[in-house]
Parts: sequence; structure tokens; C-alpha cells
Amino acid sequence: MDRLDTQFHQLHQDGLLILTNVADAAGARLVEQLGNKAVATSSAAVAWVHGYPDGNTLPLERLVSTVESIARLISVPLTVDIEAGYSDDLARVAQVVDAVIAAGAVGINIEDGASPPELLARKIETVREIAERRNVNLFINARTDVYLKSLVPAEDRVAETLRRAVLYQAAGANGLFAAGVTSEYEIKALSQGTTLPLNVLGLPGLPSPEALQGHGVRRLSAGSGIAEFLYGAMASLAQSFLRTGKLDDHDIKALTYGEINALLKPSGKA
Repeated sequence: MDRLDTQFHQLHQDGLLILTNVADAAGARLVEQLGNKAVATSSAAVAWVHGYPDGNTLPLERLVSTVESIARLISVPLTVDIEAGYSDDLARVAQVVDAVIAAGAVGINIEDGASPPELLARKIETVREIAERRNVNLFINARTDVYLKSLVPAEDRVAETLRRAVLYQAAGANGLFAAGVTSEYEIKALSQGTTLPLNVLGLPGLPSPEALQGHGVRRLSAGSGIAEFLYGAMASLAQSFLRTGKLDDHDIKALTYGEINALLKPSGKA
């Protein structure tokens, strides 16, 4: 049987890999049984389930325990979203990646955010070195937030994303995650402009999976969307139970990313 790291790389070669991101081991086991060919975590969902807001705040030990518990239950490849590596210090990023690989991950997402792309390139080089020491062909999915954080004017987004793709690929990235792009024209331009497998985020207005595959997209991620809906469902059910003593599922809607993240920001309580 192929190694899990080899399997995960192969899943990006043909067709469209759909990843329904999860927060914990039960969710991972569930989506595996539903037919997911790999399991991916959502950094936001993992942070939320441990009581932290998304944004590089999750303690490493909580992340590692989550990865270990998922890897123990599943038999498919596991990729872990490590945000921006939880630090801009390369030694700390190396520590995070080493721990995540040791816990069972064969892939990671790592993002640039609003930081200079050269910083992410250096992080990717560090990640690659750690993976080689571990003898793991780690799939490094480089996420750029050009779209998600509106880092450049709209007319420059494709060119800037592709510029970063070149930089990240040279540093050792295996995939490009253009989070936030939804325009069919721009998706096609990005896919044609890089040899890296293109990953997009499942947002409203996104073309169908069939169309995405036809345009060369190789990975579609749910991100934190499933967790947002689950917390919204919990809020609706809890509210109805408090009011009536019964579970009413007729008014369930997702909470937004911002609502959940704000809920978990420190209150100043000692």
C-alpha cells in the first residue's frame, strides 16, 4: 500500500479533491466514512473548539493533541491547517511543523496573511527542511490571502497571486490556495498561470465542482463554513430549548466567522 504522503500528493493530480474541513476526531472519522479521500482540519474550527479565536492564538499542545486524536482514528491522509505557522520566528515555525508531522500529518496549509510574501517563502523553506528530516514528503499548500484580505486592487489580484505562486513554488510549496477567489474567469486564469495544483475555498458564487474541475482546479475546501453552520445550529437549538423546553430545528442558520471569532476573544477576565 502507498504511503499516506504519497497518496495525498496523488490526490492532487487528477480530478477535484473535495475536503470537508473538520475540527476534531469525531468529525474526521465521520467524513472519512462518508467517502472523503483525505481529511483536512480547519484552523478556525480547531481553535474554536478549544475556546480560542482564530488568528495564531491556539497553543501548540492543543493543536498537537487534536492532530494525534484524528490520526489515531483515520486511515486516509491528514492535512492540517497551521495558519501562519503560529509565529514569524522560523525556529518556532519549525517546532510547530515538526510536532504536527510527528502527530500524523502528511500535509499542511500555511498562509501569508498581510505579511510580506517573502516571509512565507522563508517559512516554506523551513517547513521543507523539517519534513525532509522526518522523511515525509509533506504536501505544503501555500495559502495566499490576496483575495481574502483584499491585499491589492481588484484588477491586480490575478497577477499578484501568480507572482506569489512563483515565489512559494521556488521555496518548496506543492500547492497554491487562492482563498477567496470566486470569479470563473479569474479561477481559470490562476489555474492556467501556475503549475501548482490550485485550491479554492467554497464560498457563495463559486462555480460548480464540475466547472472548477474543467478549469483545472484540483482542490476545493470547505474552510470554516461547516463549523460556522454547526455553531449556528447549536445556538438556534439552545435558544428554542431555553424558550420552550423542546428542540426546534426549523430556524437553524449559520453563525458568521466574525460572530464566532468575536465570541472567543479574551474578555479580560483573570
